[in-house]
Amino acid sequence: MKIGLVLSGGGARGIAHLGVVKALQEMGIQFDQIAGTSAGAITGALIAQGYSPDESLKIIESSSFVRHLRPAWNRMGLLRIDTAIELYRKYLPHDSFEGLQIPLHVLAVDLNDGEQVVFEQGELIRPVLASCCLPGIFEPMLINKRQFVDGGVLNNLPVEIIENKVDVIIGSHCNVLGPRKPVTSMRGVIERSLVLAVQSKTRERFAKCTVLIEPPQLAQYGTTDIGKARELFRVGYQYTRSMTEQIEKTLNRPRVEIE
Repeated sequence: MKIGLVLSGGGARGIAHLGVVKALQEMGIQFDQIAGTSAGAITGALIAQGYSPDESLKIIESSSFVRHLRPAWNRMGLLRIDTAIELYRKYLPHDSFEGLQIPLHVLAVDLNDGEQVVFEQGELIRPVLASCCLPGIFEPMLINKRQFVDGGVLNNLPVEIIENKVDVIIGSHCNVLGPRKPVTSMRGVIERSLVLAVQSKTRERFAKCTVLIEPPQLAQYGTTDIGKARELFRVGYQYTRSMTEQIEKTLNRPRVEIE
């Protein structure tokens, strides 16, 4: 039975994907295909490379991603994300989809054509970063003379990419809606509005997942809460562990005892 893992976008909350993966691996679940967009593209690339969830968390905590960003001067965004390419080459030195241990599929959006584009061959790092180019924050990523922005703009849970390649799909969705404290800033208004817009397009894809993992606690975290990486990791892990019986029953797998 081939198992596919689909990882949503959600900013810093995407770190919860790593906790989800750790819990799934403890159940003896391995992945034959991984698809991701935005934050899910980054965590997916690390897992597909062969890093453990704990190793991936340490990479995120120590890499100081924000420190590698530079202002954009062409008024298409506040920051340039391509300046982080060298940072990721440290952890993905081959810089190719073919060099990964697990097939990875990354979704980004062609800003001019308004189309979803799947990257799964050739150069790796630029497409992963392109998938994270949140409009208005990051300058679009230029690949082959095409401008790309965050894949979550059109598809924040890209199930379709691998649904015909696997037998079952496990979806990890971190862009969670739920009650939060009242919004008190312009950034909060923008962030909340984006979450609402993206979520409305994602619901229909939930039904395509054999197993959907969506920790409700993530609603209490913002997309920029990178400083709470350990908490986010723990939320993903603990919630997925609480679903062990349901997941194993759905996948018709024998129970794995964790020491």
